[in-house]
Order: sequence, then structure tokens, then C-alpha cells
Amino acid sequence: MFEKVRAWSERNMPTRDTFERVGWLRPIAHRILLPELWRFNRRSVPRGVALGVLVGVLIPVAQTIFAALLALPARANVPVAALTTFITNPLTTPPLWLAAYWLGSRMLHLDAVDAVSRSQAMGWVQWIVSTAGPATALGLLLIAVTGAIVGYGLTAILWRGWVAHKWRQRALARNLRGI
Repeated sequence: MFEKVRAWSERNMPTRDTFERVGWLRPIAHRILLPELWRFNRRSVPRGVALGVLVGVLIPVAQTIFAALLALPARANVPVAALTTFITNPLTTPPLWLAAYWLGSRMLHLDAVDAVSRSQAMGWVQWIVSTAGPATALGLLLIAVTGAIVGYGLTAILWRGWVAHKWRQRALARNLRGI
């Protein structure tokens, strides 16, 4: 399973060459193609995950492009930020928006639609504009910020664990060689 995900991400992840070929990006290509934005290190990868989750939840279209462009000032890893936006997809978006509406309506203390409003066509429009829209927007904001914080923290912890594991392996290999 991990190999399939890795192979898919390698095929679909934007590369430096991809950005070099985009004509309208030429004025800022020197910023996009900075090597530190494409290296995987302990600081840029968690930033990329947090940025990808934030953009993936808050921006409904062209998420990968926005994540890649916002990775520049955030000094986040561009491929990780772009790949993490796929947290929202056609399968996860409807439950996410329902959860956002539920969370937002609880935070705003909104009541359910009354029966009189449901019977009128304008009642639905009014409900969407005055109740559902703000509740969903607040819920999406809360989910995005919480997801970004959790993603950053979890990635930083996993990165640290992976590095500690590598150091233990190196020490064990040195001890086995008698160095």
C-alpha cells in the first residue's frame, strides 16, 4: 500500500522542472526554484504539511497552486505542501463540510431551520445566507487551523522519531563493526 502511495505521489508531485516550464511564473521563478524549498528537512516538511492542510480545507479550487505559491513566504517544502492538499477530495469534502456546519452552528449557537422557513423557497436562500454560510465558514476555519496545528506537531514528532531511529541504527552498526 505504501509503495502505491509513494509511486502515485512521485508521478503527481510538482517538480522544479514543472515550475520552470510555466511561462507566467517566470517573473518569480527565481523564488520558486530556491533549493531549500525542495529539500526535505525537519523544518520545511512540517511547515509544508501544515500549509497543505490549511489550504486544502479553506480553498476549494486550485489548492495545489495556492499551496505551492504560499510555500514561498512560509519557507515550507513545496512538494509536501502541494501533496498534502489532497487531504480534501471528492470523498472527504462532503463529510468535512457537514462537520464544519455542525461545528460552526454549535459555536454560533444557531438553532435548526424552523418549519415555516422550510416551506418557502426564499426561506432556504435566507437560511443559507444568514445561517448555513457563516456556520460552515467558521467550522471550516476551525477545522483548518486545528488540522494544521495537529499536522505540524505530528509531522515534527514523526520526523524526530525517524531521525532517532536512524541514529540508533548507525550506532548499532558501528558497535557491530567494533568501531
